Amino acid sequence: MPGSRTGRPPAQRRVPRPPAARAPRENPLVTLYQRARRAWDRPLTAYYLILGGSLLITGLGLVMVYSASQITALQMSLPGSFFFRKQFLAAAIGTVLLLVASRMPVKLHRALAYPILAGAVFLMALVQVPGIGMAVNGNQNWISLGGSFQIQPSEFGKLALVLWSADLLARKQDKRLLTQWKHMLVPLVPVSFLLLGLIMLGGDMGTAIILTAILFGLLWLAGAPTRLFAGVLSIAAVIGVILIKTSDNRMARLACIGATEPRSGAADCWQAVHGIYALASGGIFGSGLGASVEKWGQLPEAHTDFIFAVTGEELGLAGTLSVLALFAALGYAGIRVAGRTEDPFVRYAAGGVTTWITAQAVINIGAVLGLLPIAGVPLPLFSYGGSALLPTMFAIGLLIAFARDEPAARAALAMRQPRFGRKRAGGSTPVKGSAGAPRRWNTMRRRASAARSSGER
Repeated sequence: MPGSRTGRPPAQRRVPRPPAARAPRENPLVTLYQRARRAWDRPLTAYYLILGGSLLITGLGLVMVYSASQITALQMSLPGSFFFRKQFLAAAIGTVLLLVASRMPVKLHRALAYPILAGAVFLMALVQVPGIGMAVNGNQNWISLGGSFQIQPSEFGKLALVLWSADLLARKQDKRLLTQWKHMLVPLVPVSFLLLGLIMLGGDMGTAIILTAILFGLLWLAGAPTRLFAGVLSIAAVIGVILIKTSDNRMARLACIGATEPRSGAADCWQAVHGIYALASGGIFGSGLGASVEKWGQLPEAHTDFIFAVTGEELGLAGTLSVLALFAALGYAGIRVAGRTEDPFVRYAAGGVTTWITAQAVINIGAVLGLLPIAGVPLPLFSYGGSALLPTMFAIGLLIAFARDEPAARAALAMRQPRFGRKRAGGSTPVKGSAGAPRRWNTMRRRASAARSSGER
């Protein structure tokens, strides 16, 4: 072995190690997006969106009804909380209806379709009977229940049309009859025109537009051919033009689209213009809850059709965008329920309810923004009015029941741990670390009990 002059072996030359490859840093925005995507795709997302969104809209609506209706109530020599108490009572009853509808099986919903339709048609016909029906703001669409309580049967006609049409189309799809245009239109379109005729006898074109939107939504879900769809749409458009041309009031409302200043004459556009004033004076965060100026007699129907304008004035752009986001989430969840189910009745009913709520919200908000004519329809779950709130909350209960009935949602709900340490059915002791294991605090409590039984104090 060769050595150096000093007799020592030659030093071995160290080979430098390559630098360790660093793991690439993850983009926090991408990570956040991926987490949001995973949460968005969970089975219970639609269930929580429908339940949480509807409750938030109703709760915020109660607050805004109380704020927007105080001055109107005082001007009518009523207590300031008069309209709020009536709306709160309707919301309490509607919550019970929501819970009942959310727990009802699909077969029971289908069984109720025909009784609800018959009851709605009977009440809508009863409105036209002298001495029973009453007119409000020029529309003969109300029935007095005694005292200050009234009911508008046309609001229940929306729910009746959705349930009955969904059951009808589902039965025809099971028999493979929807490929024939006669079975697709009959008797769906004639019954819809019957409801529309009863509504138009009272002069309520806003509700008629909502029912027309529901009809077209159901035809689209049923796969109506383009020619058939366009034909029915053309007939409805012609009828709508005739109804608008023959009414000075409707022509005046149509002339107020985009108005920014009050005018003289029949189309003074007072309500539309002051709705824009309320939104413009709100700014980003609003003037503060209860600090609206337009509700002091300047803005008509501040707590009903134009409550969105008061919301913009008091809560600003942030408040109005929050309301829009809640309605968008509710609409997305309804579309998701309708798109993921294999039950035709659930698909048609969920699509009809989603079309109903979305179309009514768009028409109301569009009128407040000056983009659409004032149709006189309330903002769903938000505006004052028990007749509109009760069937809408029942319809929300339908969506909740359908969202819970999805196979993946049922499995996710079955896997949820019982609260407060309750055991599952079967009585078997859960294994530590399993899905059925008790919560940590319950385990600690059991250890403490075992320590006491061993003699420790």
